[in-house]
Amino acid sequence: MLSDTTFGRGDGVAGLIDQEVEHDPYGFPYLRGRTIKGLLSEECDNLIDVLSNHQDWGKVSCKLFGTLGSTLGTMGAVHVGDACLPEDLRQAVAFQIEAGTLTKTEVLDSLTTIRRQTSIDALSGTPDEGSLRSFRVILRELCFTADLIFEKIPSDEMLSLLAVSSLALRRLGSGRNRGRGRVRCTLHDAENNDITHQYANHFGTEIKEKAA
Repeated sequence: MLSDTTFGRGDGVAGLIDQEVEHDPYGFPYLRGRTIKGLLSEECDNLIDVLSNHQDWGKVSCKLFGTLGSTLGTMGAVHVGDACLPEDLRQAVAFQIEAGTLTKTEVLDSLTTIRRQTSIDALSGTPDEGSLRSFRVILRELCFTADLIFEKIPSDEMLSLLAVSSLALRRLGSGRNRGRGRVRCTLHDAENNDITHQYANHFGTEIKEKAA
C-alpha cells in the first residue's frame, strides 16, 4: 500500500468511529477476495474496451473472471482469496493473544489509525454542523497477499490479463477517490517470483501481432 487505506466493512463502532475497517478475530485488517476479483475484472474490462480488436481478449476475460449470473459451466477460472498480512506474523500474534500477552485491540491499533474529516461551508469557511466523521485507516507500506487459485493450469493469455489488470489497479478501498487507497499490485508465481512484467510484455506482444 502506497497510502493509508480503508477496507471498509460498512459500519462503525458506536462512540468511537463512523467507519471501521474489515479485520479478523485477532485484529488483523484484510480485504475480501471477492472485492479484489471485482476490482481486477473492472480494470480488465476497461483495458479491453480500448483495444481496436477486443473480441478475443473479451472471451479470455470471461473465462478468467466469469460473467454475470454465471452457472457452474461459466464460472470464472480464478478464485481470489482474501488479501492478508503474512501468515507467519498472524500465527505468531494469534499465539500471543491466546496466551493473554496481547489483545485484539492492541493489534488493530498498531496497524491502523483513526482519521477525521468534516465538510466546510463555502461561504463562511466554517465546518458544517454535524458533518464531522471519523474513519479508521490501515497504515501505508503494509504488504498484503492474496492467493489466486485455479482448478486447471491457466493459459498464458489468462495470466497476461491478470498481469495487466494488476498493474492497472492503482486504488482500492473506501475513499479511493479522495486520496486514500493508493496501491501497487504485482503478480507472483508459486515460488514467489514476480512475473508481472513477464506476462504484461506477453500481452503487449500479442496485441502487436494481432494488430499487424
